[in-house]
Amino acid sequence: MTRQLTRRALASCAVLVAAGTTLAGCGGQTQPSATSSDTPTATTSADNSLAALVPDAIKADGKIRVGTDASYAPNEFLDVDGKTVIGMDVELYDAIAGKLGLEVAWVPAQFGDIIPGVQSGKYEAGVSSFTINPEREQQTLMISYFNSPIQWVTQKGNPKKVSIDNACGLRIGVQKDTVEVPDLEARSKKCTDAGKPAITLDQYPGQDTVTSNLVTGKDDAMTADLPIAVYAVKQTQGKLELLGEPYGNAPYGIVVKKDQAKFAEAIQKATQAIIDDGSYGKILQKWGNQKGAITSEQVQVNPSTP
Repeated sequence: MTRQLTRRALASCAVLVAAGTTLAGCGGQTQPSATSSDTPTATTSADNSLAALVPDAIKADGKIRVGTDASYAPNEFLDVDGKTVIGMDVELYDAIAGKLGLEVAWVPAQFGDIIPGVQSGKYEAGVSSFTINPEREQQTLMISYFNSPIQWVTQKGNPKKVSIDNACGLRIGVQKDTVEVPDLEARSKKCTDAGKPAITLDQYPGQDTVTSNLVTGKDDAMTADLPIAVYAVKQTQGKLELLGEPYGNAPYGIVVKKDQAKFAEAIQKATQAIIDDGSYGKILQKWGNQKGAITSEQVQVNPSTP
């Protein structure tokens, strides 16, 4: 997901597309090269006891190479320069890395390519609002850091009269490879089992496209993680609205390679440290996501999932 979005333009893209206007940095632009976002960010004050937990092979160059989908505002997206990755997750992981005495080289990537990239060693970690689930825990180690339920969004006034529990026959936009896809697939099966038309899942590689296609009316509704849905509604300046209440409990996890248990432990303890010192809460508050906060005791490596 490599659309060149700005802090202001997730919705600006959608709004201007709806008006027939093209905005530089909207969907369809080419992906920045891997090196364009590869400049390490500044670290915070390191904790020597935590830094000692980082494997030598990872701390040898003083930085962590992290794969991220830079289209998922406000959690991870591109700033006005089209290169710098910013967002809630970015600030959280920068703070975590700072506790470990490391800098972060953020590398935009397709969401579905990040976990394979971690497995192959292309990235030393993946930070991209990954929902922790059994399949991903079989492939990697995941360190919990946030909770987010699923939220539906429609055009203002819900002109298609979308119902979360009866969206049969409607077109619902969703980002590929996210937890919302199996949720929609299960809902569609209930439709067909009852003899009703299936839900058409319009799956897109980037959340920016999901949002813009709802604004233009190509899709009847969209589903996304709560922070992303709330941000999209806010940024589209009255074009969209939240539908119903959020549901489910989707814990986010930082992804590392399956054989990097020591590194996972270091990230776990550093995450607990930023919770305990208050910096975690300040970052969530800045981005309006306090409701997704977890306690330091809830920060676990491959926690049990339903």
